[in-house]
Amino acid sequence: AAMSFPRYPAYKDSGVEWLGEVPGHWKAVPLKTVSSHNDDVLDESTAPDAEIAYVDISSVDGINGIKTKEDMLFAAAPSRARRRVKHGDVIVSTVRTYLKAIARIRDPEENLVVSTGFAVIRPRGDLAPDFLGYLVSAGFFVEQVIARSTGVSYPAINASELVGIPVPVPPLPEQTQIAAFLDRETAKIDALVAEQRRLIELLKEKRQAVISHAVTRGLNPDAPMKPSGIEWLGDVPEHWEVLKGALIGTLFGSEQVPEDAVLDEGDLPFIKVGSLSRDSFEIESWDYFVDRLVATNYRPRSDYVVFPKRGAAIFTNKVNIVDRPSLIDPNLMGWQIGDRGVTAFIAYALKCRKLDELADVSTVPQINNKHIAPERFAVPPIEEQRYIAAYLNAESAKFDTLTTEAQRAIDLLQERRTALISAAVTGQIDVRGAAL
Repeated sequence: AAMSFPRYPAYKDSGVEWLGEVPGHWKAVPLKTVSSHNDDVLDESTAPDAEIAYVDISSVDGINGIKTKEDMLFAAAPSRARRRVKHGDVIVSTVRTYLKAIARIRDPEENLVVSTGFAVIRPRGDLAPDFLGYLVSAGFFVEQVIARSTGVSYPAINASELVGIPVPVPPLPEQTQIAAFLDRETAKIDALVAEQRRLIELLKEKRQAVISHAVTRGLNPDAPMKPSGIEWLGDVPEHWEVLKGALIGTLFGSEQVPEDAVLDEGDLPFIKVGSLSRDSFEIESWDYFVDRLVATNYRPRSDYVVFPKRGAAIFTNKVNIVDRPSLIDPNLMGWQIGDRGVTAFIAYALKCRKLDELADVSTVPQINNKHIAPERFAVPPIEEQRYIAAYLNAESAKFDTLTTEAQRAIDLLQERRTALISAAVTGQIDVRGAAL
């Protein structure tokens, strides 16, 4: 991608090993020589009830900047530790630096403060704020921040060390040109990414509609219909049965497996909520097992439908099929399908019904026998169930392929965006002509 732009006529060694060469008329200096950091703390006299928009690490979405106001925490009476920011500042996360939480502050309201987990970098006169924004979100800078962080689970860096990192600094007019060029080019890339994201959403809706139609209306458009008498089902093919969950299969819970009996390897798989996948029926990962010696105390089951039975996981609508002897954790429920149902068909029907609509969501969301047993599902003859399940598997595979392609396009675009920023702010490409 970088090849389509010319290089500068002359380069010199920056004197910084990992920066390499920079254009001859640029300088490479520690960030603190062209900026200051953590200048303002919130005035203690701020009224306790003042509406303060408070930016925490979670309010920043990687290097894409601050999320919308609605996603932010509003905190009352901030302590002195919270840092005021103003237009032109750039905030860089100094804790959990691997999250790469970096954002430019643009025309903030007066009352925007950020948590002490950020270094607030304020450009001086010879540094353009927009150029600074690209500089600190460039790959080379982020890598340096991460490399200098210490701590295992939550790596952090001192703000004073962060501003000691050397950066390439072109003359001011050129900084403005580079920033204008990157504004324009990244906006184009972002628009393409947004398009692919919309496509993924549409594919999701379409897939849902295909499944929903197949498990409630069948695949023969000419089949005579009858009212099911159930609101969510509406009319169903005349020759289908409408059966209660209790008649379709047996619901079962977990067996009491002691915590210390659950291991990383063993003979008998143990399934937890985290083992389930969201977009297919296949278990996402087989990470937990029960030791053979303990396994004899339990009755493993196989070929059953499994889904979360309590907590927020219900809203993920994860429905999986387990094809091998295994045990489930207390947060899951199993449904062993009897001889009137085909496991895959019933799994599609349940996913279409939506777990959170079946659940009792008043306090802690939960689903148990009393929600599934009386619930009615449309059940075709066995052969037709097999046929519909096979059709839906094939359709799902097509949707998967299209979704994967869209995701790949997003990844490539993001890579190009990152590469372009790095190349422009380090002077590997000369965009002065292109910026006009």
